[in-house]
Amino acid sequence: MNSSKTPATEHVASSSVFGAPCWVSLTTRDLRSAERFYHAVLGWDWRIGKLGDQYRFAHVGELPVAGVSVVEAMGQTAVAWTPFFAASNANETVARSQERGGTTAVGPISFPPGRAALLADRDGAVFGIWEGELVANWEEWRRAAPVFVELHTRNAFDAAIFYAEVLGWASNVAGCCEVHYEDEKVVLRSQGDVVARIHSGAVESAPDPAIRPRWQIHFTVDDVAACAEAALANGGSVIQGEGNATEAILCDPDGARFVVSSKQSQ
Repeated sequence: MNSSKTPATEHVASSSVFGAPCWVSLTTRDLRSAERFYHAVLGWDWRIGKLGDQYRFAHVGELPVAGVSVVEAMGQTAVAWTPFFAASNANETVARSQERGGTTAVGPISFPPGRAALLADRDGAVFGIWEGELVANWEEWRRAAPVFVELHTRNAFDAAIFYAEVLGWASNVAGCCEVHYEDEKVVLRSQGDVVARIHSGAVESAPDPAIRPRWQIHFTVDDVAACAEAALANGGSVIQGEGNATEAILCDPDGARFVVSSKQSQ
């Protein structure tokens, strides 16, 4: 898909980019606090969309880039950022996950213009799937805010097999995501571009039982230090990457972690 030929206003179906990350969403206890924090740190503006007052859409200009909901609206899920992967068929994807030892927290449930489910892989890392019309043009969305998503897990190869079988990575279907091994990480590419990574440590090292598997969302920013300062000034914290770092792990006032990365480090 060429963004120069596809305008930002054109919406496409999840099946056109199946297996790739297509949305990120935050669950929080306090919508207003989250809106203030992420406006200060990432410059996002917030709007109410089709999903009602309990869900907000973050915008960069006119483009929706992320969502936030109160925890009760998503079945008492934990406070966290969650990546959603495009699916051609939500029911079939959930069934494949369950057959391979994954669990289902929510759904599939209807969120017009699509259907969503919250799942967890065999090691407990939570992720979502989305079937239906994408919120925004995929290429424009991917470049507006999220850089990529990264799974920190105990065994990268085992995790890659799980997600490949569930989401259709490296299949024979046209348009599927490609899986590679680069810099001691499993790398997912869609149309040649890196969209996700899976990491578990150095090659041939034993799986680390101390790791709590989780997906981490990375956002590209102009100034990592400024974002870290804004996070501290607005009730958040800096977990890693103070000073002149090109990447920092931040935590919002409610405890949700995310990463900000310098454009120059990409």
